[in-house]
This record gives sequence, structure tokens and C-alpha cells, in this order.
Amino acid sequence: MSGLVVTDARLDGERVGLRCAGDGTIAALGPEVVAGAGEEALDAGGALLVPPLLNGHTHAAMTLFRGSGGELPLVPWLEERIWPVEARLEAEDVYWGARLACLEMVRSGTTRFWDMYWHPEATARAVGDAGMRATIGAPFFDRGDPAATWAAAREELALLEGLGGPVSPALAPHAIYTVGEESLRFIAELAAEHGVPVQIHLAETAAEVADCIAAHGRRPAAYLDGLGLLGERTVLAHGVWLDEDELALIAARGATVVSNPAANMKLAVGKVFPWPAARAAGVRVGLGTDGAGSNDSLDLLAELKLFALAQRHAAADATAIRAADAWAIATGAAAPLLGATPLAVGAPADFVLLDPGAPELAIGDPTNDLVYAADRTAVDTVVVAGRVLMRGGAQPERDEVVARAVERAARLGL
Repeated sequence: MSGLVVTDARLDGERVGLRCAGDGTIAALGPEVVAGAGEEALDAGGALLVPPLLNGHTHAAMTLFRGSGGELPLVPWLEERIWPVEARLEAEDVYWGARLACLEMVRSGTTRFWDMYWHPEATARAVGDAGMRATIGAPFFDRGDPAATWAAAREELALLEGLGGPVSPALAPHAIYTVGEESLRFIAELAAEHGVPVQIHLAETAAEVADCIAAHGRRPAAYLDGLGLLGERTVLAHGVWLDEDELALIAARGATVVSNPAANMKLAVGKVFPWPAARAAGVRVGLGTDGAGSNDSLDLLAELKLFALAQRHAAADATAIRAADAWAIATGAAAPLLGATPLAVGAPADFVLLDPGAPELAIGDPTNDLVYAADRTAVDTVVVAGRVLMRGGAQPERDEVVARAVERAARLGL
């Protein structure tokens, strides 16, 4: 079975073609690749060919919560506006909220994301229907009955492991302040037993750090390490209050930190993730939007610029981050666990074509332009596993997805 053939794309200063194999991988890439008779051809018209972006931390279905409690700090926002409504969520709410999130992410060139949210099977269904890829975990909170809570976690993991396809499973304890020590040890053991990653919010606020020291005599990263939860399969979301000793420990354990600058700024957590110190320590770093309830955007290109500017501003140093490093973080190339998709023969045929006429990309170094000038309007075409999800900015399912998501938000009183 033959696949899509892209012609007249620009890569590293030369015109190239890309052939997708029938199994959804890249069969050939280079100047010699042209479409043959009877093959499905896509003329890129000189568009810049780039790897897709990777959203390392989000809560996809929270598109339904966009703008809700937008003036509140983190804890009141969660306790007063988010958790009470989430208690009424149905699977169809999550499905359509996640479909809307997928629509938005594709528009900015994102093809894969890491998700932590309720009814994870509904999010998985949305990912499959949207043609994307995701690593998904159900949020784990202590609920008073450890045996029942642990049994539910096992059931959710088994369900996700059985899905296969574009979805891979994860365990997702919410945070050290919502999950107790005994349960965190259980999660560590369950993750090791099944060989799955763990994603958790960590060091998001100063109060979280102070409370951890008061309760356990250690800072958050050291506390997780003592429970067996800091390793190569661990993804730490936020990390803005990590100190240099914690960063060195995280690097030594091979864990990944995902920065979410827009949500951190909107919720006013009081600090910027310290990329220069993380880089010096050798920490693996990714980029995420967090959920649309706290960001409120899922545009990872916009997040990329904010991340890079925040690093320069916080360090008072215009050399604090190179454009190439920022781009590697946004594509997942700086954190292997996240699942970056390289442009290489044999790799998944996931890629983005940028508008060849985009003014923001017309002059200057392309990587610098992508970090500091471009936004989602520069994304023309998005392909996953050789399947075109967006072409010329058009997404055929847009109107239905938006309408159904609006209906589900109204049902929840949002």
C-alpha cells in the first residue's frame, strides 16, 4: 500500500520530497524523492518542513473550563471553581472537550501530548478520532479508602494499556499535597511493575515546597526520590520552585521536567522555571501548555515564545537560552521520554509544513523566527502517520467539534 508523497518542501536549505509508507512511517526523505504515477501527492510549494511540536503537560478536556475562575489564584481556583464542576463530568463531556483540544493543538502544529484527566478512555477515543497521539493517565487522588482507590488505579491502567494504537498509558498522581506517602509508594511500585511512566505536578508554588519541608523534612524532589518515584520514567510538571540541589538530583535520576510558563504566569505562582540552572545540571526539559482552564491557550508556538522570553527576562541575560535549545524543548527533542518525532527515514510520518508565504518566516534564521516571530497562523499542513489532519489551515470537523463542545460546557453550567 503506497502512502502520501510530499514534494517541493524546504529542509535545511534544500528542496526535498518525503514519502510516507503505508504503515505510517517515513519511507524516504531527500531531494531525489518525487511522486510516482498513481501516488497521492502533496505539493508543498516551497513550505518549510519541520518536526511537529509536543505538548508535554496538559488536561485536554479542560477546554470546557476556559475562562472559568480566571481571576483566582491556584488553590481557590481548584477548590472553588474546578473540582466542584469536575465532580459532575461525564465521559461525553471529556470526549468533546478533548476533541476541541485536539483541534486547537493541531492548528499550532502539535501532534502529540501528555494528558492527565478524568475519564481517560474518553480522551483516548478523542485522540484516535482526531488522528493525534497521546500519553494518558487518570488523575490519582487519595479518597479516604486506600484499598478502593488503589484498585481503581489498577483498573484505569489496565483499561489504558488495552487501548494500544496512538495512545500509551501513564500513571498520574495529582500532586504531593493531594496524594499521601503510602499511595505515592503504591504508584511507584505499580509503575515499576507495568513499566509505565508517571506524571505529577511538582514544586508549582512556594507553599507546596514549605508544606513539604514542614511535613517531611525534605524538599519535593528529594521527597519523591525517597519514595522511589523519581526516575527515567518520571515527568514533573511545572517545577518552578525547584532549587539547584533538586535539579541535580532530577538530572542524576534521568527524570523530565515540563515547563508551563503561561499557566504559571496566569496563576501567579511567583517564579519562572530556572532553565539556565536546569541546563547546567543536565535536566531533560519539555514544554507544555497546561490545561485551557488555566492557560487559556493550547497554542504551543505562543507558549514557546513566552518560555524563551521568560528565561531571558528572569535571568536578566539575553544569552540565557538559544533559539535552537528552545525549539528542541518544544519539539520534545530535549526530553526523550516525551516521544519526539524526528524527520528521519523509519520514524513516524508526523510532520508540519509551514506557510511558505508567512511574513514572519520570510526573513531571518528559520529557527529564530519559529521561536520569536511565528504563531499558529504560520502552520499550513499537519500530517500524522502519513494522514493529513490539516491542509491550508482547513479542518473539516471544526464546526461540529466546536458546536458539541459548546453544548457540553453549557450542560456543566460553564
